[in-house]
Amino acid sequence: MLRNSVLLSVLLSVLTVMLAAGGAAAAEEAVDKGLAIAIEADQRDIGFGDASATLQMILRNRHGDQTTRQMRSRSLEVADDGDKSLMIFDDPADVKGTAFLSFSHKTGDDDQWLYLPALKRVKRISSSNKSGPFMGSEFSYEDLSSQEVEKYTYRYLRDEAFDGRDHFVLERVPVDKKSGYRRQVVWMDKDAYRVWKVEFYDRKDALLKTLVFSGYQQYLDRHWRAGRMDMENHQTGKSTTLLFEDYVFGNGLTDADFNRNSLAKAR
Repeated sequence: MLRNSVLLSVLLSVLTVMLAAGGAAAAEEAVDKGLAIAIEADQRDIGFGDASATLQMILRNRHGDQTTRQMRSRSLEVADDGDKSLMIFDDPADVKGTAFLSFSHKTGDDDQWLYLPALKRVKRISSSNKSGPFMGSEFSYEDLSSQEVEKYTYRYLRDEAFDGRDHFVLERVPVDKKSGYRRQVVWMDKDAYRVWKVEFYDRKDALLKTLVFSGYQQYLDRHWRAGRMDMENHQTGKSTTLLFEDYVFGNGLTDADFNRNSLAKAR
């Protein structure tokens, strides 16, 4: 009897070790697969050079009242680092001339500045404030940085059909502890590795916002850009839509077009 009990105990111990090893291997595989998908998506957009576009920003409060702003954007691909981008507000009059400059980095804090014409000064956005709202919208300064692979750790969650397409569903966790998010869940299509939906979870792991992309068009036979982004804040009931038009690539933009010292003169 004693001999059987000992044998059973040994078998249970071996089975526990095997299950733990299997679980660890599965977790490691999910991390590797998640990172591989993120790298593939990043590789597919390399080589765009520079781009410009016009856009509308539509802000809605919880009652559905809305305000529309007219803007322009420029972006510059930077080898071995994150992209540079510039947004300029053209209308209405109370925000005309406002300009936002962002230098994204693969590692470390991004550099961001906001020129406010009413104050006639350039305000640096500190890394501790990057989770704050951008110009009263539901996009944060953090959301407007280029989404470099190195900014997150990844985990593949599952495959899922969404809106008639097959998607990878990934979880990505910001490396920066000052991020406003604990984690994000991303839906990326298997066909072209385009992001169609992102759920943002706050530091308490409650669902904060959902961003939905639509109206994708391909440029230069390679680079996909969304025509519309809808960000909904589930905790405030507010939402913001960005509508992009007139994408142009190969403008010949250089570092000189993304100069914080000339933000006040950005046109």
